[in-house]
Amino acid sequence: MNKLTMKSVDLTQVNIDKIAELFPNVITEARDEHGKVIRAIDFDLLKQELSDVLVEGEKERYQLTWPGKKQAILNANTPIDKTLRPVKEDSVDWDITQNLYIEGDNLEVLKLLQESYLNKVKCIYIDPPYNTGNDFIYRDNYRQAEKEYLDASGQTDEEGNQLVSNPVSNGRFHSDWLTMMYSRIKIARHLLREDGVLFVSIDDNEVDNLKKICDEIFGREHYVAQFPWRKRTAKSDVPFGVSQDYEWVVCYAKSSAYIASIEGKEREYYETPDLPNRPWRIHDLTKQTSASERPNSFFTMVNPKTGEEYPANPNRTWAITVDTFQQYYDEHRIVFPGDYDFLKISKPVFRYFKEDDMKKAGDLFGYVVVSTNLPKEVGMTQDGTKDIGELFNGKIFGFPKPIELIKYFIKISTNHDKEAIILDFFSGSATTAHAVMKLNAEDGGQRKYIMVQLPEKTDETSEAYKAGFKNICEIGKERIRRAAKKIKEETGADIDYGFRVFRVDSSNMKDVYYTPDKLKQGDIFDLASNIKEDRTGEDLLIQVMLELGLELSLPMETKQIEGKTVHYVAGNSLIACFDDNVPESVMKQIAAEQPLRVVFRDSSFEDDAARINVEELFKMLSPGTEIQVL
Repeated sequence: MNKLTMKSVDLTQVNIDKIAELFPNVITEARDEHGKVIRAIDFDLLKQELSDVLVEGEKERYQLTWPGKKQAILNANTPIDKTLRPVKEDSVDWDITQNLYIEGDNLEVLKLLQESYLNKVKCIYIDPPYNTGNDFIYRDNYRQAEKEYLDASGQTDEEGNQLVSNPVSNGRFHSDWLTMMYSRIKIARHLLREDGVLFVSIDDNEVDNLKKICDEIFGREHYVAQFPWRKRTAKSDVPFGVSQDYEWVVCYAKSSAYIASIEGKEREYYETPDLPNRPWRIHDLTKQTSASERPNSFFTMVNPKTGEEYPANPNRTWAITVDTFQQYYDEHRIVFPGDYDFLKISKPVFRYFKEDDMKKAGDLFGYVVVSTNLPKEVGMTQDGTKDIGELFNGKIFGFPKPIELIKYFIKISTNHDKEAIILDFFSGSATTAHAVMKLNAEDGGQRKYIMVQLPEKTDETSEAYKAGFKNICEIGKERIRRAAKKIKEETGADIDYGFRVFRVDSSNMKDVYYTPDKLKQGDIFDLASNIKEDRTGEDLLIQVMLELGLELSLPMETKQIEGKTVHYVAGNSLIACFDDNVPESVMKQIAAEQPLRVVFRDSSFEDDAARINVEELFKMLSPGTEIQVL
């Protein structure tokens, strides 16, 4: 049986494994802070493997760097032993919904989701702190040794604060912001599908730095666009007499597989007997270039059938050359006047086949490309304030983005996958969740959302606090409830209006689970169980699902078998029993279900002999089952 680690994945070791596959000769051994021998990389040798010249030392090169960059990489790679705990009392339609609302530090949440949502998210939209000098940023501290870090568990002060102010006077003003963003975007990229996309709202303060770190994480070749969004009408009392009315939405794709699209007028295709099963359309065969610019395209085209001549325009030449004419004609790519009675043309035109369009646009037939000129319907800041104000009858949240703005970006990214997963890990007032529901109601989609938000306290003088909302998460969850009610009343659409709530917490496992070598003899009686006393079977199930890479939206069911509690996830995808001394008769019933995976506790077995018997039992009744133990 394999023992679960009950930690998030260690990306440093994953990266070392990948390098070992490519360059086994650069793998060496080193000792960690505890003196244990571990695998490591000989970086000097790796540099030589990646260079076609002799590597003698550091050289100047074009790169983005800042004090804290290495720490940001370490922050992203360091595993954590935290978990997500279900909060059913705050959830809506827990048993059937596929939407998630997660409370906690978004870096920790992204780490915890790495296995379950690896390469599964279609679209990420975030609206992070703009670093104006008046807002707050996350302060991450992973500088302790791993054991110290695991013991720290909290990452917050006594009052639960995790955000720090970042005034312009701070000597690390830009560096602290970059460190915060780099680690989060680095992990988020792993969650995106190959055709996935990231949208980030930002203003002039950090837009250049944001693009530089995204260039590094995604690759400059995967930069898609920078959309200008008009947030307000012009103001008069402004520095230098210039009103800065625009913010930006920066867009990067995971790979070239991403294609944005909006609905457009469907192209008209012709079907003719001479070209069976090959619908086609026509397009201009000239190009806006002069004879001096393209002399090979400045020629008289002759119709091979009729001999009629069509001279090129000196200021607008043919789009093909005299040398390639015959090739295109033989491929049926050129249509002359008179070839078809229904075509009213006076000069040769180019023929596009429907198959060409579909290959070029990735099967996006019937759709047109997206412009960076956003439609007016996306609204401005005042529209975002109105959106939430109508739900709460007051200004409950400052400067939320308009629903239509976020809905637009989700729509252009999911027009051809209306069951996609949308992630927002700076969810604020949950505008993204509102936008997903509204879009689903409009086009019948079944998109799912994952909202992540730190439970940042509301100011005691604010309208939100006076209305009873003690933190931002309370606002976000209530907004989803009210928006769902409004959309259902207005449209009657049959969509998913619910959401499952989870909250980041320390691991379900006691310290002895991770560091059994630190156990002292006097602690033995206090540590009869390696699981914390206040944790339930559902708590354990969620942490197991995270490690095994199962989505948190999967259906879950609990059954009683001979007095023992047995948990089922997605039928027989996972069956788990965390009770003590589970009898063999129950083990047989579980094995008869032929689960893909099964998980027990150490204490589920009366002794080593019982454990061996269970292994033999599964080999006989369900040989394909992967058995794990806590």
